[in-house]
Amino acid sequence: MIPTYLAEGPTLADFGKDVWWIVLIKVLGLFVMLLLLTLFTINYERKVVARMAQRPGPNQVGPNGWLQSLTDGLKLPFKEEIIPFTADKVVYFLAPVISAVCAFTAFAVIPFGPMVSMFGERTPLQLTDTPVSVLVVLACASIGIYGVVLAGWASGSTYPLLGGLRSGAQMISYEVAMGLSFVAVFMTAGTMSTSEIVRAQEHGNPINLFGFEVTAPSWYAILLIPSFIIYVISAVGETNRAPFDLPEAESELVGGFHTEYSSFKFAMFFLAEYINMITVSAVCTTLFLGGWRAPWPISIWEGANSGWWPMLWFFGKVLVLLFGFIWLRATLPRLRYDQFMRFGWKVLIPVNLVWILALAGIRTLQNQNVADTTRYLIIGGAVVGVLLVALLWPERKKPTLPSLEEQVASRPVGSFPLPPLDLQVPPSPRARRSVAERQPAMASSHRDGTDGGATTTTTNDDSGAAGKEV
Repeated sequence: MIPTYLAEGPTLADFGKDVWWIVLIKVLGLFVMLLLLTLFTINYERKVVARMAQRPGPNQVGPNGWLQSLTDGLKLPFKEEIIPFTADKVVYFLAPVISAVCAFTAFAVIPFGPMVSMFGERTPLQLTDTPVSVLVVLACASIGIYGVVLAGWASGSTYPLLGGLRSGAQMISYEVAMGLSFVAVFMTAGTMSTSEIVRAQEHGNPINLFGFEVTAPSWYAILLIPSFIIYVISAVGETNRAPFDLPEAESELVGGFHTEYSSFKFAMFFLAEYINMITVSAVCTTLFLGGWRAPWPISIWEGANSGWWPMLWFFGKVLVLLFGFIWLRATLPRLRYDQFMRFGWKVLIPVNLVWILALAGIRTLQNQNVADTTRYLIIGGAVVGVLLVALLWPERKKPTLPSLEEQVASRPVGSFPLPPLDLQVPPSPRARRSVAERQPAMASSHRDGTDGGATTTTTNDDSGAAGKEV
């Protein structure tokens, strides 16, 4: 028989009561777990991409190559560190520290499981929790942007500066869409606490649909699917991953904001990037995929959501989301920067705002004493209205460009000549003269029935040389 407190999820009242050595064990365990998970994710990505590209991937170091990322991690701190002469030394050193610290801090409010017994002490499988835990995650993501921007500025080089500015604009833009996707979760769960949001997804809510009692899905990924889709897209843009890896575009910016970094500082940026991937996957699991609770049909088992088993379900969901990151990298090409920013500001954010207004209207109708028929008519009318506006919205016509002749005629006198549109460079004057000289000879040869090209004659001179070509 499982103790009752081990089968229940923690509440806000259960935090802040641990003894100091339990807190120390949790902090060290969280740190070691993130390091190991980062090493695993790097190798996981290389093997999955290799499988998709039908090549071996890492297979030499360790069993089946699984220690390759460990050796890379041990090698980086011992490599030579090169600091640009024009770099701001203090900011250059602090930038990777800011990124790494913020990446680790965001995991402090992620719940991994219910109440457990640790060395005889009753404690939740979560470092801490607050009534506004999700805002703590957003705050860590916002401060982490400073590390990227400062790294690009402090390097004293052009490419890192451009990469840092591009990354700052990208992360701020998609953080707005990510924050708006959380609003629907807050409205539905009625709390910003991560542990309470997981508790809110424990059981589905009954809904009266046309006279039938239907149980709504418990996972917010199904119940709030527009918010889930927007969050997944925003998470890819927030972590600078392909196809949104514009700040690290090798074809444009070499390595982006960390071009001038090497040795251990580069390793810290590398670590922060993969921990951010793990963090956004863990937040998605907590807010939209039921957190540490077992999926169906595993949830039929009575002990699935008790003890240490929920950690297995939690990390299983995280690994599935990480596979999505890797899949996108292996299949989609990189977007243009203007397309990427336009998609964030003109598509994701407006759709998110309309969805929040629609959800607020639906919840208002549910809370009021309105007949079911009237409620469905109002919702259907709103949907039809949105569709009509989308269909009847006037299409903006692109201005017609003037023809080439009009463009040439409008140029001032004495301006530089236009290059040919077909990008074919005209032949040089020397080539034109040689062609003109060959044309009469070729014409006469055709009339005489002989070859107008070079001829080969055999002559004998005093030295006895034969077969000389003329």
